[in-house]
Amino acid sequence: MELDFKGRTALVTGASQGIGRTTARMLALAGVDVVAVARRVALVEELAAEVAGHGRGKIIPLAADFYDEDAPERVAAEALRALGHVDILMNAAGQSRPVSFDAGKEQWEEGMVLNFYRIRELTHAIVPNMLKQKWGRIVTFTGTSEPRMLNAAFTAKAAVHIWSKGLSREVATDGVTVNCLKPGRIHSEQMTKRYPTFESELEYSRAEIPVGRFGEPEEIAAVAIFLASPLASYVTGTVIPVDGGSSRFAF
Repeated sequence: MELDFKGRTALVTGASQGIGRTTARMLALAGVDVVAVARRVALVEELAAEVAGHGRGKIIPLAADFYDEDAPERVAAEALRALGHVDILMNAAGQSRPVSFDAGKEQWEEGMVLNFYRIRELTHAIVPNMLKQKWGRIVTFTGTSEPRMLNAAFTAKAAVHIWSKGLSREVATDGVTVNCLKPGRIHSEQMTKRYPTFESELEYSRAEIPVGRFGEPEEIAAVAIFLASPLASYVTGTVIPVDGGSSRFAF
């Protein structure tokens, strides 16, 4: 099956580690030129060197902190300047933000800024370019719809799902698709902090994940790569869990 990424370009956020890093690498190896964004840009520079010469595409590192108010507009402008056009946007930046019942406005706002506001702002800065060329793919990595506690990031990700669905209907006739991927327990720095030992990971897997293990970043990135390809032109406005079967909802 040929994914046909010839001449395609991408902007990937959260590219220093985990899902974002893996997605950027797999796109470049598939022939896509990628602007890869992260606060820890040195890690992206290492990735660019790793990919160089091994694939048909390249990685262009870009430093940005999405807590900065002007970051979305600046990142969009620099990506368009570096690539000429952006065909694929992978929103992978985000962080968990557990909050207590009596958390203040500032804590909730912090969780919403990175996990919803900046995603929307960056996407809206890139979409006009996609509409002009009558082709685009937007994939946002979100989070669970079955929260077990208060977490500002979960609330923000739910907002992303609704916003993405609405946006998908606005841009579909112009060849732009908008989808979300809900990661389950995927190996990453965040998961290592939450489950620091093999025993803790195994205990959770046995109790909550039907396939009996955590996922690898490549396993969700592969779904994102498909959604970014021409083959997925009829898939839009949806939220797809990649979680080893741990979601309990049928729909």
